[in-house]
Amino acid sequence: MAENRRGPAGLPYRPCAGVVLINHEGLVFAGQRLDRPDAWQMPQGGIDEGESPRQAALRELVEETGVGTDKVEVLEEAQDWVFYDLPPDLLGKVWKGRYGGQRQKWVLMRFTGQDDDVCIQTDHPEFDRWCWMRADQLLDSIVPFKRDVYKQVIDAFRHRLA
Repeated sequence: MAENRRGPAGLPYRPCAGVVLINHEGLVFAGQRLDRPDAWQMPQGGIDEGESPRQAALRELVEETGVGTDKVEVLEEAQDWVFYDLPPDLLGKVWKGRYGGQRQKWVLMRFTGQDDDVCIQTDHPEFDRWCWMRADQLLDSIVPFKRDVYKQVIDAFRHRLA
């Protein structure tokens, strides 16, 4: 079972929800990380106690992009959890050292608003820039240790992407 799977150093995986937000052209929202200017990613974050992955994905979308839930249409949720391990230089440093990586459930959403509805200057900003990207361009722009996860996610939703 996904909840019991262990990562590096026998640590559990942090439960996380991710958002594949696409515009009307099938391009994917990507934000450039504040803490790593060479790395782009999709909105994602931890699942709080009592939250479903879909609820967490919608919350993370608002928290990281400023896009309200009234500006998206949930299209589908990935069937399977995807996992990634933290690289050794981050193990024990992020998430207070409690996790060896993440197990993620991804939700595909269509953006129904206007680009002006995106506001990454949130209470706790994670991105300093954003843009719409082709999925394969995003794969080339993600930090290497998340690339396999992003490939799995993009493959799961490829039928809806540009």
